Amino acid sequence: MTESEKTTLLTVKHEIESDSEANDPNYQHVTDRRTLRTRYLAVKNLIFDERDDLSSIDSAKFKSIVNDLESLHQFVLKPREQIADAEALLDITNTLLTSVKATNGDGITISDFVDSLVRDFAKQSSRQDGRTLIDWKKIGIEFSDASRSSRGCRTMIGPMDTQMKQRKARRKRARLVENEQPAEVDDTDIKKKTNTDINMATMFDILRKHRIVRLEQLVLNRNSFAQTVENIFALSFLVKDGRADIKLDEKGIHLVSDERLY
Repeated sequence: MTESEKTTLLTVKHEIESDSEANDPNYQHVTDRRTLRTRYLAVKNLIFDERDDLSSIDSAKFKSIVNDLESLHQFVLKPREQIADAEALLDITNTLLTSVKATNGDGITISDFVDSLVRDFAKQSSRQDGRTLIDWKKIGIEFSDASRSSRGCRTMIGPMDTQMKQRKARRKRARLVENEQPAEVDDTDIKKKTNTDINMATMFDILRKHRIVRLEQLVLNRNSFAQTVENIFALSFLVKDGRADIKLDEKGIHLVSDERLY
């Protein structure tokens, strides 16, 4: 490859890189990055110069410096600028830490605490001896915000119910008795016929004697509804056992007959 060809190739490569950088939304010019680092250096110098005022309650330097760092941080895209941003945050942190250690090296003494109470919570006194009075109510109100406790009423609503709870009397449990055997069933009780058995036998004798009987004549008792129900119940058992049969004749009359006829 000749020198002219190399020169042409380098020119094309430079144009391609220029176009790609122009189309990159995160691209920053070298001059802009240098300016950003210079501004970070100025903020670091400001932190060093104003280190005595940063921890002051009445000073607005701390808030101003933090706002400057926030605005500069919006333009940080490359590693070198990220390092400058981190160094600035580290400087302001170390400055505040040093200031706090220097201020509260020995902690708050009793004298400092009493002086603060007198300064912030003293109230005018009408006494002639000149003694200073402390507004304890104001102290309680200020402390309630920190303790999250609500201020209650000064009087009780009523006496507390402190009566002892009466215990329930214990119930005596019945003593366990010896196992008892069930009463034996007498054979005579088994042999005794029930009313249903008697009704079935009587009804079957009627069927055996008359062979065919109308249903209403066999079960209906116009003077006793209970007897009618018992008769129907007995007839149902005869039909179930196959000893009686109920059929409908040509005139639509129900007839009961002895099953043995069929």
